[in-house]
Amino acid sequence: MGFKEHFIIPEGMIYMNTPGNGLIPKKIREWRVERDQTFFDPRVTLREEQTPFIQGVRESLATFFNTTEKHVYCTPNFSFGFNVLLDGLPKHLKFLLIAGDYPSLNYPIISRGFAYDTVELSITLEVDIWQHVEQQKPDVLAISIIQYISGVKIDLSFIKKLKEAFPDLLIIGDGTQYFGTEPFSFPASGFDAIGGSGYKWLMAGFGNGYTILNEKMQALIYQEAQQKQRPKEAMWSSKTILHTYFEPGHQDTLSHGTLQQSLHFLTELGLSRVQQQLQETTSYAYEKFQEHNLLLPIAAQRATQSSLINVQIDPNHFGTLMAQQVRCFPRGTGIRIGLHLYNDKQDIDQLLAIIDKI
Repeated sequence: MGFKEHFIIPEGMIYMNTPGNGLIPKKIREWRVERDQTFFDPRVTLREEQTPFIQGVRESLATFFNTTEKHVYCTPNFSFGFNVLLDGLPKHLKFLLIAGDYPSLNYPIISRGFAYDTVELSITLEVDIWQHVEQQKPDVLAISIIQYISGVKIDLSFIKKLKEAFPDLLIIGDGTQYFGTEPFSFPASGFDAIGGSGYKWLMAGFGNGYTILNEKMQALIYQEAQQKQRPKEAMWSSKTILHTYFEPGHQDTLSHGTLQQSLHFLTELGLSRVQQQLQETTSYAYEKFQEHNLLLPIAAQRATQSSLINVQIDPNHFGTLMAQQVRCFPRGTGIRIGLHLYNDKQDIDQLLAIIDKI
């Protein structure tokens, strides 16, 4: 069975809007229906099993990211976890941001009054970041692993080298447009904190996300609160102080369960196989789009490619593409597409045939 057979896609449709919303695999859709039906049966105890269930989701996330569950927090989305993280950091820290990065990453930093500088998104992004860190000595680098408009992907080996050279630099990564495309080990990554939402490349729908912190970051945030006594109520017996910030109140077990099922699905397929499939499809797309002069110059000239591509046609053609059953989205100077397990080389050829007629 090919990867595309795991998804329900109407005949004639080319679904390329994973950067906006990934498709949920068939088996996970079936799981959601069955769980929802069971949940509403008053004879079962699913309502009373939220705490151990969420603990199981943390453990699945820990396995997926090659870490331990004590570093993992289940959040409703990236933005929630990131805002909680920022509110716990010392206010004197100075940030380095990428100009034009995802608003949910940059704006919360700026709006909270943190000091910050930016580097422009360029072909020499890694060199520019290194020079700025070396010369200006920011305390924190906050960056999307893949830029949401251009598809520019930071070289992850660069992050490791940067951390080795500047161990005091805190590095925070938004992986929403990246996680689910290849294997990733948090402890070996160089990041002090990562987070993401599950509705894109993890194909888990809305309402679920995750924040993962290393011990250094855990010790740095909410220092005053962590010195105080933990709540003694039995219902909070398994919570740390940080859990009371990142996981306050009740959590949606259907949404987080969907994320857990997606992690299992990707693990069963094998993330190395997923990576190989996406690399083959993405390389083919880059080749064909380059032949048609449809790539952003910054994407065409960088060695690191991502599965998020901004196809350089007039964004006003969005309606035409949608009418031809191409699911995509206008961003920046072009039309943004994303290639995932349900895409193949034939999809690229069909898209190009449609573009040629515009």
